[in-house]
Amino acid sequence: MDEARARDVLGAAGVLPGPAGDARLLALGENAVFAAGDLVVKVGRDAELLDRARRELDIAVWLAEAGVPAVRAAEPKASLVEGHPVTVWHRLPDSVRPAEPRDLAELLRLVHALPSPPFELPPRDLLGGVERWLRLAGDAIDPADAAYLRERRDGFVATAAALTPHLPPGPIHGDALPRNVHVGPDGPVLVDLETFAADLREHDLVVMALSRDRYGIPAAAYDSFTSAYGWDVREWPGCGVLRGARETASCAWVAQHAPSNPKALVEFERRVASLREGDETVRWYSF
Repeated sequence: MDEARARDVLGAAGVLPGPAGDARLLALGENAVFAAGDLVVKVGRDAELLDRARRELDIAVWLAEAGVPAVRAAEPKASLVEGHPVTVWHRLPDSVRPAEPRDLAELLRLVHALPSPPFELPPRDLLGGVERWLRLAGDAIDPADAAYLRERRDGFVATAAALTPHLPPGPIHGDALPRNVHVGPDGPVLVDLETFAADLREHDLVVMALSRDRYGIPAAAYDSFTSAYGWDVREWPGCGVLRGARETASCAWVAQHAPSNPKALVEFERRVASLREGDETVRWYSF
């Protein structure tokens, strides 16, 4: 789905007070995200995302009732417009500063204190996309690297299932990074709720540990995260397993871009080489 197609769907949805052509495109990925006036509209890539869109709206209502600061839905139901799910949200005020790791930690504490919602959340299927991403990479990557990642995936699926958690399992954000926090005049707010899951709470914490070790988050910023949350997941024996699973998924995710982007291939090869060599100090770059 390109921007032109997404704007056509936006116009057909009829959810904006003005022309779809006047809406500002904020993001284009699995969803095209448009802003106009005090609304934000998400147009999903295809009909397969409809159930996820519906669940995201349910999550928004549930978080609102629980008092967790998060993006709020402007329309209670998702609609399917020309084969694309469409959801409408209240636009957040402009940010007053970039989100920091400690902001994320404070929100995760609230989420991790919640009981299960009255609807079903899926498990965090961290490795579920690996096969599709490798298939999209095709001949652009070394078949031996693809085979290596598949073997890693299978190993981590088995070992992750046998983990004994330190924290009680329950609702998690699923993609717990500062980029999914918006700091407005009233403080930090969670956004991008579509990855919410019911699983080990440690999943949300390993993301930041990996960011420290691989993506250059300063040690002081990571320490502020663990201080605000109240625990450092690196103390948990299972941390290496969830970290390894996420690294495997991150490698495969970059691989899908290799056929059309030489920089993606370079980054993919850097990541796979560091995994093969067991070198946890090699810096990875966001893509």
